[in-house]
Amino acid sequence: MNDENLSDLTILLKQANEAKEIVSTSSLEQKNHALKAAAESINDSRETLKSANDIDMEEASKKDLLDSFIDRLKLNDQRIDSMISGIYKVIDLNDPVGQITNKTTSPSGFLVSKMRVPLGVIGIIYESRPNVTADASALCLKSGNVSVLRGGSEAISSNKAIEQCMIEGLTSAELPKNSIQLLKNQDRALVAEMIKRDKEIDLIIPRGGKNLIQVIAKDSSVPVLKHYDGLCHVYIDEMADFKKAKEIALNAKTYRYGICGAMETLLISEKISSSVILEIINTFKDQKVEIRGCEKTSKNFDISLANEADWTSEYLAPILSIKTVKDVNEAIEHINFYGSGHTDCIVTEDEKAKEVFLRKVDSSSVMHNLPTCFADGFEYGLGAEVGISTDKLHARGPVGLEGLTSEKFIVEGNGQLRA
Repeated sequence: MNDENLSDLTILLKQANEAKEIVSTSSLEQKNHALKAAAESINDSRETLKSANDIDMEEASKKDLLDSFIDRLKLNDQRIDSMISGIYKVIDLNDPVGQITNKTTSPSGFLVSKMRVPLGVIGIIYESRPNVTADASALCLKSGNVSVLRGGSEAISSNKAIEQCMIEGLTSAELPKNSIQLLKNQDRALVAEMIKRDKEIDLIIPRGGKNLIQVIAKDSSVPVLKHYDGLCHVYIDEMADFKKAKEIALNAKTYRYGICGAMETLLISEKISSSVILEIINTFKDQKVEIRGCEKTSKNFDISLANEADWTSEYLAPILSIKTVKDVNEAIEHINFYGSGHTDCIVTEDEKAKEVFLRKVDSSSVMHNLPTCFADGFEYGLGAEVGISTDKLHARGPVGLEGLTSEKFIVEGNGQLRA
């Protein structure tokens, strides 16, 4: 990495930290003004955004990229609408900054409470999805944080166009334009340098493939909020409503193959009749989904035999592993052994089986009678999300506003002295 590239990062981080003090204490009205103006700018700039995305899509078509990767890169009117909707949902959310909770009187008579505060400067490293530029920066701003965005080279034109819309929002609200900054220099060495700047960046959020996240988590000196895989399961219990179960499983897999909430393994109680299992399998085959089954399922239903690697594979493609299990306990055992701790679901009408599953499955989201593709900040009422965390500290599951803040103790006295 040459000195000029390093200087680009150093200047950007200096500007981010200068903006941090202003953004962290800005009013709710000012932040919402900026977000509303940004949303209006995105709406007014539709053709500019789509033209920029066309450049990225054209370049991507020349490379050997997965269909799921290309799908995430595409920016059309529907996804622009989604970006705008996401920003307005963030506007509608309560501002967590400055909230006082847990106010109590200590044994010595002074008051102790907690105040929610911004984290500071948040670095977001992501691939393909240009909507992250709007979603993540909106959440960071509403939670009083400054965002430093490093998107992939494949989406650089789209990201620049979206960044400009967000900056127009900041300018309209008289907030520092450096509160949201896209690192435009695509030197990959800058990522390695960025994750070592623990004096200037307070949190790194990587969004992308497993390899990207593993490298960042391994080498980062800055705390990292992450998940590696979206290896999601649906378990169909013997007491399930089978019409409901079939529709849930199909939606969980085929809503969008390339998302981290897509089901990759379907577990089915062995007590369910062969005719019902066959109907479920044929439903997937009708959608051109390749089925790989455990030894018993493969033998009984004439499908490909799954190997050990299939149970740990996040396909992000129209491929599905199916396994029959004895009961809910064996389903839980399989999920906790092979799963990634992302999102898992039980389909059942039996309250006891439901409660056992919800309590024992060790994942960031555990669902009942819902497709796993609902694992999303929008759907959880968080507004946009900056990512989904499978860590247990400091945030878990879809990370929205509250996950981008911390708490500090506020201690108020009246001259008490410690004896």
